Amino acid sequence: MSEKQRNTEELLAARTSNIPRGVLTAHPIVVDRGDGAYIWDVTGRRYLDFVGGIGVINVGHNHPRVVSAVQEQLKRITHAAFQVAAYEPYIAVAERLNKLVGKGAAYKTALLTTGAEAVENAIKIARGFTNRPGIISFRGGFHGRTLLGVTLTGFAQPYKQNFGPFAPEVFHAVYPDSYRGVSSEDALAALAEVFATEIAPDRVAAVIIEPVQGDGGFLPAPIEFMKALREITQRHGILLIADEIQTGFGRTGKMFGFEHADIQPDLVTVAKSLAGGFPLSAVIGKAEIMDAPTPGGLGGTYGGNAIACAAALAVLDAFEEEGLVERAAAHGAKLSAALEALRAKHAEIGVVRGLGFMRALEFVTDGETKKPDADRAQQVMERARERGLLVIKCGVHRNIVRFLAPIVISDEDLDEAIRILADTLDVDSVSAAA
Repeated sequence: MSEKQRNTEELLAARTSNIPRGVLTAHPIVVDRGDGAYIWDVTGRRYLDFVGGIGVINVGHNHPRVVSAVQEQLKRITHAAFQVAAYEPYIAVAERLNKLVGKGAAYKTALLTTGAEAVENAIKIARGFTNRPGIISFRGGFHGRTLLGVTLTGFAQPYKQNFGPFAPEVFHAVYPDSYRGVSSEDALAALAEVFATEIAPDRVAAVIIEPVQGDGGFLPAPIEFMKALREITQRHGILLIADEIQTGFGRTGKMFGFEHADIQPDLVTVAKSLAGGFPLSAVIGKAEIMDAPTPGGLGGTYGGNAIACAAALAVLDAFEEEGLVERAAAHGAKLSAALEALRAKHAEIGVVRGLGFMRALEFVTDGETKKPDADRAQQVMERARERGLLVIKCGVHRNIVRFLAPIVISDEDLDEAIRILADTLDVDSVSAAA
């Protein structure tokens, strides 16, 4: 029996039998195809996709530029391994990223496959350049599922489980969260405490931060915090790594999240929407830092795959020629206003989180204790799916529903998604009251 002949129940049963339970699937559907802001399951039902492959499809499913670029590259070469012989798409992607991040300064880029790989290599580069061991990340941050990625990640479940012991010389600092009473000043004082009690600053190679925490809850770092962090790291000879894997490529209303604070990191990690659905990641940084590892220290068999690079070039063309960053900012303002209106109507929504077109709702049991309500978030996710809208959860307590719609979504489809969400909340509130 072919895959296309099997129905949803049969496919999900085969999934359970053949794939380990540790690989979570948020929705009990099987996807068949996608286009723009929509996906269709194997039954033919259409959904508005406000997950976007978890922030991967900023340019939408099957963007014509990406499809065309991949088809052309397939006719030339699919894989060569850059460690064996160079090829133009890899070089061209590096040139484009260096220009975007470096803004005319001398920058270099190493291409890899996954976001976790990018993070791991950024840490290697930072340690190689500074000859220091220590790394500081933040509580609530997410940096991947590899051993080092999990170590850097600032919450326990579901990522740490019983997978330790974890990588040494990694320390976690407090991240600002005004909703829960943690100011930038509080977080900076906590960082000073880390320096005083756990690792001296002259032993720290890098501080890694998401400009907006992604899986940790769509929590933006305040501008004053980012600026202070940049000053502290420069004062102590510590590299600042901006993890832009989820925030990059227009998601926050600027090309990169760090640009909101008008600072310049030493290293930037990107992945997800870089290649419009194809596996590609990168570490981009100041040339002298990137050149710290000696030949052979960086790379990977599939890193900078030719097809993924062709897709990335098409994605970058789309951003340059289709006004996607400006579109994300406009969509973000509209979505934020709509979510704030919903918050005003529903006491279970504690706060609207995010920046630009990277928005979320945090659900709590009541406004006084602000106790996280993961069950309510799960209910909203399930009921929205029933109405044709796909969303997923995030947050340390999994009580936050996040929205990562493709930037190319039309105004009409954005309005429809907002109506579905409003209907979901209204109907659920009536049911709960009854």
